[in-house]
Amino acid sequence: MDRPGQTTHFGFRDVPVGDKQTLVNDVFHSVARRYDLMNDLMSAGLHRVWKDIAINLLNPPRGETPFALLDVAGGTGDIAFRAAEAAGPGFRATVCDINSDMLEVGRARAATRQLDDRVSFVEGNAEALAFASGAFDAYTIAFGIRNVPRIDLALAEAFRVLKPGGRFLCLEFSTVDVPGLDRIYDLFSFKVIPPLGRAVTGDADSYQYLVESIRKFPKPDAFAGMIRAAGFSRVNWQSLSGGIVALHSGWRL
Repeated sequence: MDRPGQTTHFGFRDVPVGDKQTLVNDVFHSVARRYDLMNDLMSAGLHRVWKDIAINLLNPPRGETPFALLDVAGGTGDIAFRAAEAAGPGFRATVCDINSDMLEVGRARAATRQLDDRVSFVEGNAEALAFASGAFDAYTIAFGIRNVPRIDLALAEAFRVLKPGGRFLCLEFSTVDVPGLDRIYDLFSFKVIPPLGRAVTGDADSYQYLVESIRKFPKPDAFAGMIRAAGFSRVNWQSLSGGIVALHSGWRL
C-alpha cells in the first residue's frame, strides 16, 4: 500500500505514486502506432543491435528443450520475436504489457511474422504479475522498467515468477560516460527527440517525458544493487554505446 504523500518521478516532475501508471499509459497509448519507427529514428537503428546483444546473452536453447520466456513491457514484441527466431521449437514467449494499444500492435506483428503460435500477448502489470511462481526460465524487460512506478515491486515479481536457475535481463537507457558524447547526447535528447516525436507521432510531450525519465533512472551500480536486493545472484551489467544503454543480468539461484 502506498504511504500518504508518497511520490515518484514522472520525467522531471514529482507525482503521487498512484498517478504515475496512468500518466505512463497515456504516453504509450499516444505513441503505440509509431513506437517502433520512433525507436529506429531516435537510436539510428542502434536499438536493434542492443536487443540482439541481449538475445545473444539470453542464448535460448536451439533444440527441443522447453524454454519459457516472459518479456515484460514488451508490447510490440521486439524482444520476444528476436528470441523466438534464435531459439528452437521448444521455445515459447509470453509478452506482458500494461498498455492495450501496444499489445494490439504486437499481436498484429506476430501474425505477420507467423509467430503467433510461439509468442502470446497478455495485458498485465509488472508490479503484480498474474503468473504462477517459478513459471518461467527467463525474464526480460527492455526500455520499460524506468516507466514502472515501484521498481522494487517489479524486481520482486521478476524473481518470484522465475524458476530456480532462471535468468533476469534488463536493457535500459543509462548514463553516458564518454566525455564530449554526454553533451552531444543531451543536446540530441532534449532538442531533437521531442520535435521529432511531434513530426512522426503528433506528440512532443510524450517524448519529452521519455528523455526526462532516462535522466531520473538510477545509475547502473545503484540499479544493480536494487536487483541484488530483490534476491538475485551473480548480478552484473555491461555498458553499451558509451553508456547510452546498460544491460543488467541476474540469476535466481
